[in-house]
Amino acid sequence: MLTKLGFAKMPPLVGIDISSTTVKLLELSRKGVDYCVESYAVAPLPPEAVIEKNVNRTELVAEVIRDLVGRSGTKARRAVAAVSGSAVITKTIAMPAGLSEEDIEAQLILEADQYIPYPLDEVTIDFETLGPISGQDNHVHVLLAACRQETIESRVGALAIAGLTPVIMDIEVFARERAMTLLSSQLPEGQHHAIGMVDIGASMTTLSVFAGDESIYTREHLFGGMQLTDDIMSRYGLSFEEAGRAKKQGGLPDGCEPDDYDEAVLAPFLEAVESQISRSLQFFFSSSEYAELDYIVLCGGVAVMEGVAERISKRLSTPTIIANPFAGMSVASRVNAQALARDAPAMMVACGLAMRRLSDG
Repeated sequence: MLTKLGFAKMPPLVGIDISSTTVKLLELSRKGVDYCVESYAVAPLPPEAVIEKNVNRTELVAEVIRDLVGRSGTKARRAVAAVSGSAVITKTIAMPAGLSEEDIEAQLILEADQYIPYPLDEVTIDFETLGPISGQDNHVHVLLAACRQETIESRVGALAIAGLTPVIMDIEVFARERAMTLLSSQLPEGQHHAIGMVDIGASMTTLSVFAGDESIYTREHLFGGMQLTDDIMSRYGLSFEEAGRAKKQGGLPDGCEPDDYDEAVLAPFLEAVESQISRSLQFFFSSSEYAELDYIVLCGGVAVMEGVAERISKRLSTPTIIANPFAGMSVASRVNAQALARDAPAMMVACGLAMRRLSDG
C-alpha cells in the first residue's frame, strides 16, 4: 500500500507547508477537543527556490526548513508536507464491496491508465475507501489519488536534507478541508449549505467549496499576491524584500516617488482580486446545483490586507470573513502569539497538516 499521498494514520508530526514564496512550520498538541499551538515559524524562500509550487532548488528549500526547525524550538522530527491540488489527479471510482486493500490496489493499477495521463512508472498512486454507494449496497466509493514521483521526491528530499523524517505527503485541498473544521466558531450558528474558501497565495488562488465539512469543488488559478509585489518593484524601483514589506504594511517607504500607491497600484490589484474570485465562483455555479454561497472564507496573505474582506463581500453580496484557525486554541509560551495571529489566515494548509496525527487517530 502506497502512503506517500497521505491516507495512512501516523504518530506525532510537524506540519511543513511549502508554498511559492514561504515555508510555514506548525506543531499542534491536543487534549480532549482542545488544541494548543506548540511550535510555529514562518520564513521567506529565496526567489526561484519554488516555482508555481514546484520545488526548483531543493537545497535552498531545505536550508529554510532547517532554520525554521531551529527557530521554532520544536523537538518533532517527523514531518508531513503537501503537494498542490494541480499536481494531483483524483478520481472517485465505484468498486465491489468486500475487496481487500491488496485487491483494490491491483484493480486500480489495472484501470489507472484510464485516469492518469502519465506512464504508471512515473507516478505514485494511493487510495482510500470512502464508504458504500447509496442504493448500491454491494459497491463502495474508492478515492484514487495519483501524483508524479518527481513532485513528491523534491519535497521529500528537502525535508530529509533539513533533518526531518517525511512520513506523509498530503494534498493541500485535504489539509484545508481538515482545517475548515476549526472555523465553525467564526460562522454564525445554523445550517450552512455551501461555504466558499478562497485561498489567495503568492502565485495561486484556490477556490474550495464546502458542503458541511466536505469539499465538493476545487479550482486553482494562476493569480496571487506576487502580482502586487511585482507591480511595486516595477513602479517604484524597490527590491523584492522592500516591496514585500510595503505590501504587508500597506504603504511605501518614506521618500518613495511617485506617491500614488493607493490609486496606481493597490486599487487595480484589489479589483483584480475581486474579478478572479467572481470568475471562479461563476465556474462553480455553472457546473453545480448551487446558485449562491452562504459565506466566503478568505485565506492567504492577501486576506489580511485592509478592506479586502469588505470589498469582496460587497462585490459578491455574500458575507465574508477572514480565516483564523487558531481562534479557539491556546498558545505555548515560546510561541509569538502576535505574529501567529497576523499569519493565521495564511496558515490553513499548515494547520491541516499539523492536525494529521491529532484528527486521524
